[in-house]
Amino acid sequence: MNDRIFGKPVITQEAMRKRVKALGLQISQDYRGKNLLLIGVLKGAFAFFSDLCPAISLPLQVDFLKVARHRDKRRKDGGSISISSNVSLDLKNYEVLVVEDIVDSGYTLAFLREAMMAQDPKSLRFCTLLDKPERRKVEITADYVGFVIPNQFVVGYGLDYKDRYRNLPYIATLDNITDAY
Repeated sequence: MNDRIFGKPVITQEAMRKRVKALGLQISQDYRGKNLLLIGVLKGAFAFFSDLCPAISLPLQVDFLKVARHRDKRRKDGGSISISSNVSLDLKNYEVLVVEDIVDSGYTLAFLREAMMAQDPKSLRFCTLLDKPERRKVEITADYVGFVIPNQFVVGYGLDYKDRYRNLPYIATLDNITDAY
């Protein structure tokens, strides 16, 4: 594998495997006896979501949604966010845990919190693989965090650059990215 093309690993596949297992154990304890609905945010969270589901030792339901972010560097909030494909279930009867790939500015998580709370779930929490608190623009935190990372652009394990590198089995940085944000 050519590091120039596929980046420099910053979180190994083994480290992610261990952390996902630990998150699964914690979530299993926290939601024991509850009606859990796990919602994956596509596309970025697909790999994390598919590993996290079997690490949770509870009966649960799964659903997905897809968020569209329209970037505009002239706007303070970075652009607009919309749900391009929503969940198929009524959230009212569920303890909802949304699984995200990364919390960066916080705009997407804040948007999802508002949109999902309007559907009146029993509870709403967030789980993210990566948290980048240095980039936070709005005050929001995830309830479950895989790894806190510095302010660097990362790809792999579902995260992309121009819709590529999602298939890497680890988290990596890419050199010479000038238009990543």
